[in-house]
Amino acid sequence: MSSALSGYRIEPIHADQDPAIAAIIHAVGTEFGAIGDGFGPSDAEVGAMSRYYGCGQDLGSRYLVAMIAGRVVGGGGIAPFNGSRRICELRKLFLSPEARGLGIGQALTQQCLDFALAQGYQQCYLDTVASMTDAIALYHKLGFETLTEPLAGTPHGGCDVWMLRQL
Repeated sequence: MSSALSGYRIEPIHADQDPAIAAIIHAVGTEFGAIGDGFGPSDAEVGAMSRYYGCGQDLGSRYLVAMIAGRVVGGGGIAPFNGSRRICELRKLFLSPEARGLGIGQALTQQCLDFALAQGYQQCYLDTVASMTDAIALYHKLGFETLTEPLAGTPHGGCDVWMLRQL
């Protein structure tokens, strides 16, 4: 999908884009304090997102990247929550500073939710950190409700905001 007005394109990740999105995840995670200890064993996937998110396989997961002028500027994905086929998780939605405020975060999130619905998921969970105020506002706008605690089994012990949306 693309938006001619803001000049971005969204597509499923390819292996050659793994280093670019890994760099964005690390930089933005550091910016907002959402990386390192407390953010779960899933961090191992950051360097190989295309492999962990299906890359054409039917795993109930997908990772999308946003591109501006041929460069990766962000991404976000959907994966089963703890192997569930009923609950998915919105994962690793990070945008570089140049990509913020262009509607890319909303477009990525909506495409992830559309994929989740098509996969038959009934709910979408996410966890984040309170410092990501713009992202939290976007999630509320898209129908996510704040939870008082994380869903059982989340590996992201460093997060302090938990949200759920019915699909």
